[in-house]
Amino acid sequence: MVDAFDLARLGEGLPFAGALSDLARALTSGSVLVEAPPGTGKTTLVPPAVANEVPGRVLLTQPRRIAAGAAARRLAGLTGTRVGDLVGLTVRGHHEVSPRTRVEVVTPGVLLRRLLAEPDLPGVGAVVLDEVHERGLETDLLLGMLAEVRDLREDLALVAMSATLDTARFADLLGAAVVHADGVLHPLTVRWVPPPGPFADARGLTPAFLDHVTDTTAEAHRRHAASPGSAAGGHDLAGHGPDAAGVRRDTLVFLPGVREIERVAGALAARLPEADVLSLHGGLSLTEQERVTTGGRAGGPARVVVTTAVAESSLTVPGVGLVVDAGLSREPRRDAARGMTGLVTVRCSRSAATQRAGRAAREGPGLVVRCYDERTWASMPAYVTPEVLSSDLTAAALTLAVWGAPGGEGLALPDPLPAVALADAVEVLTDLGALDGAGRATELGRRLAAVPADPRWARALLDGAPVVGAATAADVVAMLADDHRPEGADLTRLLADLRNGRHRGADRWRRETARLCRPVPTTSGGATTGTSGVSPSRVRSRGAGAAASDRSVTSGGRAPAPDDSTRADGGATQAAAVGCVVALARPEWVARRRGASYLLAAGTRAALPPGSALAGQEWLAIADVSRASGRAAEGTGAVIRAAAPLTEDAALAAAAPLLHEEEQCALEGGRITARRVRALGAVELSVTPTGASPEATARAWREALSENGLGPLPWTPAATALRRRMAFCHTHVGDPWPAVTDAALLARLDDWFDLTATRLTDLDLSSALQALLPWPEASEFDALAPERLVVADGSRARIDYPDVDDPQGRPVVAVRLQSCFGATETPRLAGGRVPVLFHLLSPARRPLAVTDDLASFWRGPYAGVRAEMRGRYPKHPWPQRPS
Repeated sequence: MVDAFDLARLGEGLPFAGALSDLARALTSGSVLVEAPPGTGKTTLVPPAVANEVPGRVLLTQPRRIAAGAAARRLAGLTGTRVGDLVGLTVRGHHEVSPRTRVEVVTPGVLLRRLLAEPDLPGVGAVVLDEVHERGLETDLLLGMLAEVRDLREDLALVAMSATLDTARFADLLGAAVVHADGVLHPLTVRWVPPPGPFADARGLTPAFLDHVTDTTAEAHRRHAASPGSAAGGHDLAGHGPDAAGVRRDTLVFLPGVREIERVAGALAARLPEADVLSLHGGLSLTEQERVTTGGRAGGPARVVVTTAVAESSLTVPGVGLVVDAGLSREPRRDAARGMTGLVTVRCSRSAATQRAGRAAREGPGLVVRCYDERTWASMPAYVTPEVLSSDLTAAALTLAVWGAPGGEGLALPDPLPAVALADAVEVLTDLGALDGAGRATELGRRLAAVPADPRWARALLDGAPVVGAATAADVVAMLADDHRPEGADLTRLLADLRNGRHRGADRWRRETARLCRPVPTTSGGATTGTSGVSPSRVRSRGAGAAASDRSVTSGGRAPAPDDSTRADGGATQAAAVGCVVALARPEWVARRRGASYLLAAGTRAALPPGSALAGQEWLAIADVSRASGRAAEGTGAVIRAAAPLTEDAALAAAAPLLHEEEQCALEGGRITARRVRALGAVELSVTPTGASPEATARAWREALSENGLGPLPWTPAATALRRRMAFCHTHVGDPWPAVTDAALLARLDDWFDLTATRLTDLDLSSALQALLPWPEASEFDALAPERLVVADGSRARIDYPDVDDPQGRPVVAVRLQSCFGATETPRLAGGRVPVLFHLLSPARRPLAVTDDLASFWRGPYAGVRAEMRGRYPKHPWPQRPS
């Protein structure tokens, strides 16, 4: 086999070049784990080295499109070829390969779909998974699925690469040989510059914190760019070293998200007119990305690159000698109660912060300025949270089911799929018709998995095509499947901006639209066919009819270029089309206005962002809703991120499976009220008062008592006293005397409670409790726990029994001391098991003594009581020998 790559030239100056011989030996085992810190050149050298060792194409995964594009351009540039020749690139909406391609750079999602279509990966000799330490969900799935492929194809080489990883665990998981390479350790200076206040409040990141990052960056960059100490040599992974003067003057600033990047980059551009301030994130075009990743112009101005975590390890920004780290990241968090997953801002892990800092010392001595203190550093998690533990698993569950391993059964996954999140995903997929009752993929599920979008959007594409036309459905799904965030949550406006080219992502969106048209099925006449029980004619007639002037999908499966004249144009027509497709994807998120917020069919309340043009719409089809706090959420705890208007008829048609009618009964104002409710999920459509059936009445009592407990019931003194006597017998005598705690009574409602009563005033709890007295033992009840006790003077004193929830309490008799003269023994209850506790009172019924042993009291303490009291109460007897 002829070597396609000159490794000696590619590896010049790269630390990993010294490990190439180890890599070649390890490849004979079939599975290899490469562990090397950022900057060693593993992404540059490992794929070409593997290509020189194995026949067939080498697939290299990069966790993000921006990183995949940069890696492909870098490798192609180093070989003196263009992308699509020796080095190819396939990401969503972009495909450049040729018969000469030996290394193809792909994203994990592309490789997953390729595996489902061709599980044996024909023509592929090796797969290299890069950045596995980031613990992305798709990469985790690939590890398990590719390990299974290797059981069938022993000639397929599998290489996993990581900068920071639990090496032993992953090597054991894959049965892999380990290849380790050390990086060049340039000195790194760390400065701690914490902000004066918290980085976030109830509304998110504070403006004061972002101003602190801006001020810190501006000051540090000026000092760094002017310092002669920023000189460094070395070779960068991109083939770019320092500028012509040998000075690394550029600054890399890490922030968690695009909005923060835009704010800080804008402020820095005003503060640093002498610098070239750039942004770097996944929403940029390939041209904008390349401007950053290919380095600055020799002799040009110093650069300040404000970036997300994309530049943490998977993407190289050359010429950097200073890093400013906000210490934050955006991670998915699943809210099971609301059925939503959103990105939240959290402290990044220490491993991530270490990699960020290392970007400053890849080519020479560097400086990292951390916008937090050492105590915060110590409290940060050691490693990133695996995405599988916090994400929506719907797409993953479908992938595994189509692969033939439902729930990951039998696969060597780094972490098992969490049971609750997996169960929720399976329920969603079953409702979509993608899984059968046994959790296996249906034919529809296989079709949905072939669509490069979330299964919900894939279903909306196939079901929406007969309603609004294949092209319009593809337009909407392409918009939803990408990273666009509509202003004011208005999807209709976003679609208009994409169609007329005003949005900067319009070109990518057009490519995605054309790609999504391919999997839409057609009849011989070109009309699309739906997949669900939703009638296309019904939905069309109920709000999206004018939207369906459609470009037919050609027999070759490739749609013509987008043409606004053939789509739903502007105004209500376009909004109806968008709303219809969104509602088909997320029927549980169809929402109706309730005051200042919206109630979703799933039961969650959410608010539009302030100033949204959608405010006042009666119905919305919501595509994205996430947890939030502060003014944006209007006290609901959730904010609508993307939505489109919807008519009520279209909402009822799209979410028809959620439409139901039921009798609702509830305890309100002391009585059971009943009404017949027609609703779309949790959204009430109509309410009609009605009489309550016995079954509904019983259900209402059970729900009310389960929620509120027994406290609101009409507990008369007699009922309370009876319940305490029964509890006393249960505690001190035991079976068959029943427990009468709240929990015990709630568990036995059918045995004592009148579930047919319609008012609280109809309840006689004393009589009801008597039904629980055991027979024939009930005849002994008054002897075991009498209501009153006959004392020495013949009077009948009431016995106060302890509370139901106080098993250690004692029965108490409060009586005047003179009433006990002549008593030599303390009465005992519960068959002699428990002595009565006497509260002995003065003639004025004030406490004098407490005792459960009258004989001892007469012999001892009584003398002191007599001496004190007989002068105060001379008309009452105080004998020396009261017994």
